[in-house]
Amino acid sequence: MLDLSRQYAPIREEILSALAAAFDNRQFILGQPVTAFELAAVHYLGVAEAIGCSSGTDALWLALAAAETGPGDAVVTSPFSFFASVSSIVRAGAKPILCDIDPVTFNLDPIGVEKLLKNPQSVPIRALLPVHLFGQCVPWPEFARLGKEFSLTLIEDAAQAWGAQWKGANAGTLGDIAAFSFYPTKNLNAAGDAGMVTTNRPELAERVRMLRQHGMKQRYHHDEMGWNARMDGFQGAVLEVNLRHLPRRNALRRDAALRYHQLFQAAALAEDGIYPAHGVVLPSEIAGSGHVWHQYVIRSARRDALREYLTSRQIGSEIYYPVPLHRQKALEFLGYPEGSFPEAERAAKEVLALPLFPEIRPDEQERVVAAIAEFLS
Repeated sequence: MLDLSRQYAPIREEILSALAAAFDNRQFILGQPVTAFELAAVHYLGVAEAIGCSSGTDALWLALAAAETGPGDAVVTSPFSFFASVSSIVRAGAKPILCDIDPVTFNLDPIGVEKLLKNPQSVPIRALLPVHLFGQCVPWPEFARLGKEFSLTLIEDAAQAWGAQWKGANAGTLGDIAAFSFYPTKNLNAAGDAGMVTTNRPELAERVRMLRQHGMKQRYHHDEMGWNARMDGFQGAVLEVNLRHLPRRNALRRDAALRYHQLFQAAALAEDGIYPAHGVVLPSEIAGSGHVWHQYVIRSARRDALREYLTSRQIGSEIYYPVPLHRQKALEFLGYPEGSFPEAERAAKEVLALPLFPEIRPDEQERVVAAIAEFLS
């Protein structure tokens, strides 16, 4: 699925030099390496504030807590995402309310969200937390309109979407506040866990900085209950190096995604429509979107058997996600029975992510598509 050695080898000396500088300065938690990365992130995204933290999960919680979303509030998000999209809402003390996805993009469906917002809820909805899944932004104007109409805080889960855009505006700059993950498999990756919160609202940035350090504005003076969610200096150093190379890497991802499109079309394997029958349905880039192809996710009616076939031929693949969030054991208390979100449930049975990373070779992609053709024949 991913070969990080190909990414690391050309920049080995840059990385080691950055780590050596962090050692020489003995700035192991926050400090100059993190500050330098935060400033580089501000410049790259065109956002007012960027605050490094310990993980994408902590970034989501910090964003919610900074926006003072907690007990007595409800937050709408997607049932088809990584667990942290919902667990962070629970951790903040708020109630998650789920809404089904658009079957084309797998992102939260704004039409469904609008219907939900027009119906009375037992807990008032305070915020929307759409997920920019697989590297593609949700159709932001629709969510911006809903946020304004219903007076909601807009929190972007941009964990998979660094560099993604909506009509030229970067993910992480669209809403009131946003959360990124720099898990090692992400487009912009750390050498371990790390995350970031971005916002154009200085009062939210101030709260995030306080909350990531146990609620401290002044050392050893705690204004409220925060968390130890600081970014390590080593991760800041690695991220600043990787950020320099990200435009080229994301461009290579786009090239690889286009190559998959062409290979599937040439092999007559790509089906029209939303749902697969005999072939595969390819991922789509919707109008207005600047997709960064964190994942290349196809749909197949025989997904599990296809994955076994690829594995037998030493071809990696991954299922994002095999169990929708409302069917997770840990979230049974939300009270959503099977059938509550048919699009998310169907996607969970059909989606398969194929190998895609900046350094993947054309012959490797040809091998992937040839194997899928063999399976379907």
